[in-house]
Amino acid sequence: MSRALVTGGAGFIGSHLTDRLIRDGHEVIVLDNFATGNKDNVNSAAKFFECDASDYERIAPHFSGVEVVFHMAALARIQPSIKDPLLSNTSNITGTLNVLWAAKNAGVKKVIYSASSSVYGNQPEENYPLKEDVATHPGSPYSLQKLVGEKYCQLFSELYGLPTVILRYFNVYGPRQICEGAYSTVIGIFLRQREQGKPMTVVADGMGKRRDYTHVRDVVEANILAWQKNVPPGEIFNIGAGRHYSVNEVAGLVGGPIEIIPQRPGEYKLTWADNSKAKKYLGWQPTISLEEAMPELKKLHGLL
Repeated sequence: MSRALVTGGAGFIGSHLTDRLIRDGHEVIVLDNFATGNKDNVNSAAKFFECDASDYERIAPHFSGVEVVFHMAALARIQPSIKDPLLSNTSNITGTLNVLWAAKNAGVKKVIYSASSSVYGNQPEENYPLKEDVATHPGSPYSLQKLVGEKYCQLFSELYGLPTVILRYFNVYGPRQICEGAYSTVIGIFLRQREQGKPMTVVADGMGKRRDYTHVRDVVEANILAWQKNVPPGEIFNIGAGRHYSVNEVAGLVGGPIEIIPQRPGEYKLTWADNSKAKKYLGWQPTISLEEAMPELKKLHGLL
């Protein structure tokens, strides 16, 4: 049994990871400020502490005796970061620096950093599917902040000898996803709208924008493997399904009427992962397609 710490462990991905770690027999410490997390998500077997990653003095004592840190705490959407870059900067950059500094000072053996495919930005057609060595072009404060977090991870590995692994997620979805408010994702929005008997709001050019959707259980598996596998410190891995869908195709899988709304700034035309590096070095591969996952999600929302 190992002692693991999960920042953002009351959130969507973090709570699923916490559940998995506990099922595997590990002791888990969860830190969360409930900015986007939910108390109902917190596994009762975890040791929970309500605190903000941006408050170093509050979080540092909880790193003592921890073997691995999974840093998932973030304000993780593009549009809110455009509206308030100061708030997201504090969470996504200061919070990450605090977690790394606390981990280094406590002698943590490895930090797994939840990064974002949004760091790639819009790319020329010949660059798809995206490999990890493609030049990054962040197009929003959130994307830039997550890229800075990557650089901090690599710097801490080089400068302080703290092993880190960087996982770039591609549009994660699944049970417990946020379905309303500024931090909701398109699948969650569609499911909640249909649950409420409303049409699905599709941003103009819904067929033109395509996303690589990755199930949360596959993301959890990637985190476990990133901890267990011996890979060079500071290595970056794409965690994506390797297949992309238009917004209209997602709406079709959910089923129901749609309503067209204006386009928004900072949106990317395409996300599409080349996941061959994760397959080769982590032994990871996606196992759940969007088509396979949709019945479970629709059932959770009373649509089946």
